[in-house]
Amino acid sequence: MRTSTVRRVGLSVAVAAALTSVAACGGSDSKSESRGGAAATKAEPIAALLAVQKKTGGANSAKVEGTTTMGTQMSMKQSGAIDWSDGISGALEIKYTGGTMADTLKQSGSDGTMQARYFKDGYAANMGDAFAQQAGGKHWINYSYEDLAKLSGASGELMKDQMQNTTPDQGVKALLASGDVKRTGQEDVRGVATTHYSGTVDVAELTAKNSELDADQLAAFKKQLSDAGITTEKVDIWVDKNDLLVKKTERGRMKTGELNSTVFYSDYGTKVSVERPPASDSVDFSELLKQQQGASGGAS
Repeated sequence: MRTSTVRRVGLSVAVAAALTSVAACGGSDSKSESRGGAAATKAEPIAALLAVQKKTGGANSAKVEGTTTMGTQMSMKQSGAIDWSDGISGALEIKYTGGTMADTLKQSGSDGTMQARYFKDGYAANMGDAFAQQAGGKHWINYSYEDLAKLSGASGELMKDQMQNTTPDQGVKALLASGDVKRTGQEDVRGVATTHYSGTVDVAELTAKNSELDADQLAAFKKQLSDAGITTEKVDIWVDKNDLLVKKTERGRMKTGELNSTVFYSDYGTKVSVERPPASDSVDFSELLKQQQGASGGAS
């Protein structure tokens, strides 16, 4: 495989794997205060969601299963378990089912299925046998959040913060911070009785409130959102009788199509153990970039 292809596949996986971190929209430290003068009809869901935020955030780990669609770029399924007791750690199996991401992987000889392992300082993606055959026998690519932040422009520091600190209760925090949340009724989710809450989040506004981006970074990030056609997201959550998050959806539009994420949570408190891949079977993404730069004057 030519180094340009390795880099293209590797960076695409970095972007896609970041989306599978089950992060909700918004920063990792949302301010959850209700707005002054809220009517009683608003106070009730806010009080309930504050309890959900505390209980879910304190559960430390869970099994997750979900789907993500991001315009024409990709669609995928993911399942596994994550722990957020000390940063994010865990493992997910990811299956890319459509979009340019799946096409790129197919061209590289992959069937679109891979493993992702998450750690406090980064994550690793197993690209499969086809990749290994063309990458010196190594199956895994190691991604450092620090390196990805440098590559991601204005949103780099925000992405790094979210990946290192996000938890399943971020969807709850986003709704609380938005000031627009309603209780819509009782529903069964996979046999579990739940209460459904819904609201709309202004992505740029929430990011401005809850991130540490400086003025220039924030302006550039807002331009990225505008260029992608992303403005608001509708966030829905379903909560069980124990104040634990059972399901979360995020829906919006972008210039290339639908933005849709659905995640189911179960088995809170499950034990999560994850090991770094062997050094003999992995390559750092930064090394792939160096190879690309070194070959920039050759074949593309």
